[in-house]
Amino acid sequence: MNFTVIGATGFIGRAMVSWLSEQGHAVLAPGRGDELLFSRPLGHVIYAAGVTADFRSRPFDTLRAHTTLLADILERASFDSLLYLSSARMYRHSEHTGEDAAVLLRSSDPEDFYDLTKMTAESLCLASRRANTRIARLTNVVGPDFGSDNFLYSLIREACDRGTIGLRTGLASVKDYVMIEDVVRLLAEIATSGRETCYNVAAGRSLSHADLTAAIASATGAVVTVVPDAPVVSMPAVSNRRVREEFGFVPSDVLPHIPELVREYRKHRHVEG
Repeated sequence: MNFTVIGATGFIGRAMVSWLSEQGHAVLAPGRGDELLFSRPLGHVIYAAGVTADFRSRPFDTLRAHTTLLADILERASFDSLLYLSSARMYRHSEHTGEDAAVLLRSSDPEDFYDLTKMTAESLCLASRRANTRIARLTNVVGPDFGSDNFLYSLIREACDRGTIGLRTGLASVKDYVMIEDVVRLLAEIATSGRETCYNVAAGRSLSHADLTAAIASATGAVVTVVPDAPVVSMPAVSNRRVREEFGFVPSDVLPHIPELVREYRKHRHVEG
């Protein structure tokens, strides 16, 4: 099959290109401003471009990455399918986390800006009425992405570099984490054969800061500290019923992979140093 990965230099985009190539697929990974996007058939498009942890300081880049190129592709490009990678973060204020949940967002809340741009992109995908256009809402994807400022990677860096893990949120805080290897396989299936327009890509279970930091501390010897009166921040467990039923998705347990991630970071740090 032919695939085009938008955002191929990012964490998920790189992993998609690598996995698809290993499976024998032809993969186009266009750079920014590449007019090949509009002059040749793109096959199955995986739209992985985006801004993540630093969206608060880069609002214009965030909006452009999430919506502008997407609009051009939907309007002008030739493709067999398009899968837009969105975020399950938008369920923070929802009554449930099924794909049909009503999402409550406020333009006045700077924390909602990221979700608003993702929701705009989702709406654009559906309003375009292009055939085989789908959405995948991802939770926290785990893998060797050590340049990222996302929560897990910052903990591993701090543990390895300083011997400490300092938490500003309580140990009872929870998030949903899913392994990158599981994600890329599932995204390829959704892109080529998904029956629905929207899917949650999630482990379907929450992992506490206590369990996560204990695993990192065990692998590194780091000491865990929590600031006084740290708030407990809990994301709701994200439903993965749809991908379990349609694709037989069985997510891996993240905790056994922590020692491997620590080893990978130490190798990365040695090479960088």
